[in-house]
Amino acid sequence: MKLLTLNCHSWQEDQQLEKIKILAETIKENCYDVIALQEVSQHFKAPLIDGHIREDNYALLLIEELRKIGVDDYVFIWDFSHIGYDIYEEGLAIMTRHEIKEDHSFFITNNRDRKNWKTRKIVGIKLVLQDRPISFYSCHLGWWHDEEECYKFQVESLLAKVPKDESAFLMGDFNSSAYVRNEGYDFLTGNGLYDTYELASRKDSGVTVKGKIAGWDNNKHDMRIDLILSAQPVQPKYSRVIFNGTHKPIISDHYGVEIEM
Repeated sequence: MKLLTLNCHSWQEDQQLEKIKILAETIKENCYDVIALQEVSQHFKAPLIDGHIREDNYALLLIEELRKIGVDDYVFIWDFSHIGYDIYEEGLAIMTRHEIKEDHSFFITNNRDRKNWKTRKIVGIKLVLQDRPISFYSCHLGWWHDEEECYKFQVESLLAKVPKDESAFLMGDFNSSAYVRNEGYDFLTGNGLYDTYELASRKDSGVTVKGKIAGWDNNKHDMRIDLILSAQPVQPKYSRVIFNGTHKPIISDHYGVEIEM
């Protein structure tokens, strides 16, 4: 099983259509089982074409690009958390090439006003692979030091939805550096989650953010904030950073993370 997570930065990126092509080609090459995407946006005035999906939805355009290159077995779910940059419905998506048995979307913040950029939702799916139910969640959390929207509350709200007796993977931008002690990363791993990077037989530096990016305006350090966490101990063959300029071109202000088990 191969998994990929990427905060794609959506329509804040220059030349995004070209970057979508790079992502699509990489998906074709690697045949990921599940892909978690964050900051998946659509313009709030773009025409609706299917439920709440608009014609410029980033995930929809990625699916269409995959079809252009002969990959037609991926489906996706998407929901938006909040209005971003005044004009975008910003949300999360999960893509998979397997049949979705269940899908989920739920708030993890106290605030549920989608006009508030701190409002956070999670999207999730349940698959059955080799007769085993496995849940996957695309996650984009707030910040450890935010006094308005408590990070601990967000994690606890998320974990309350994760099945206790089944395999589950939490994938995404957790906005807390794994290199900083006694903050969000330690709270996540201290609440029963396993970092697949630490469990992997082979791994690289794990760095997914270098320097200043949106939401980290004063950052000057390398950070590992994009993670694939498991609710149970697993043994990945490898954990590897992707779209970092060394392993595939940079396509976002975050690098992605891929694992294989």
